[in-house]
Amino acid sequence: MGHSFFSKKFVEPVINLMRQGITPEKIAISISLGIALGVFPVLGATTLLCALAAVALGLNIPAIQLVNYLVSPLQLALLIPFMQVGGWLFGSGPTGFSLSEVASMVRTDIGHAIVTLWSATVRAIGAWLLILPPIVFVSNPILVRVLRRLNVSMSHRQRTPGEI
Repeated sequence: MGHSFFSKKFVEPVINLMRQGITPEKIAISISLGIALGVFPVLGATTLLCALAAVALGLNIPAIQLVNYLVSPLQLALLIPFMQVGGWLFGSGPTGFSLSEVASMVRTDIGHAIVTLWSATVRAIGAWLLILPPIVFVSNPILVRVLRRLNVSMSHRQRTPGEI
């Protein structure tokens, strides 16, 4: 099931984008930024961030939003670790929150949750800012190479047997 889900939700859309003429470089940066912005430690902000990045950089909005959607479980999984790393980086110590406590606060009283989580969220954003740019700079060239190979492979398969 995992392979077919990945293929249907990720590989096939990427192949379709290349068939539409979108370059491997544009797809790679859409994937890299979609992942990085998709794990931004502010719930509800990632769709807007991805859309703004796509418009600003001339990227394919559906591509970056697809990646954002696919990494949304990762955003939830990384929320508390970003808060913890932010607390460590900025000398305030661990937050003491669990994901279920954060979810409960948000469901019960969003205003109170924002006030209570404000400083932990700001520190989490600081941690995100320190951690994610290097990941984007490392992952993007790797993705470009992989997508170029996939693009070349696709173009070879589309040729008829008599073509050179």
